[in-house]
Amino acid sequence: MNREIIITNKAPAAIGAYSQAVKAGELVFVSGQLPLTSEGELLTGSVEEQTRQVLKNMEAILLEAGSSLSQVVKVNIYAADLEDFAEINRIYSRYFEDDPPARAFVEVSRLPKDAKLEISCTAIS
Repeated sequence: MNREIIITNKAPAAIGAYSQAVKAGELVFVSGQLPLTSEGELLTGSVEEQTRQVLKNMEAILLEAGSSLSQVVKVNIYAADLEDFAEINRIYSRYFEDDPPARAFVEVSRLPKDAKLEISCTAIS
């Protein structure tokens, strides 16, 4: 099985020892995305704005890998505050209206750069 590193300048560069995504065969594994702009600046606004930015980043990476949000099969959402569940879910649901993927949603004690959320996914290419 071939392994390909996916990199796009339409999403923030990796800030550690990881790739934006790795494509293995027909699967695309997108690393956890923070609410960073493509220039690497953290959005500090509402959880709504941060959720939109994270999903925008994921979409850009998936497109670079030859996939799309409609091809996502599994999502992991990490939130700094479970009280944000309803707002995150409201925005998230707009991106996955039809046949949403499997998903986990967990509260964590802290995220890199003190972001409000981080989302990773697995998709088919």
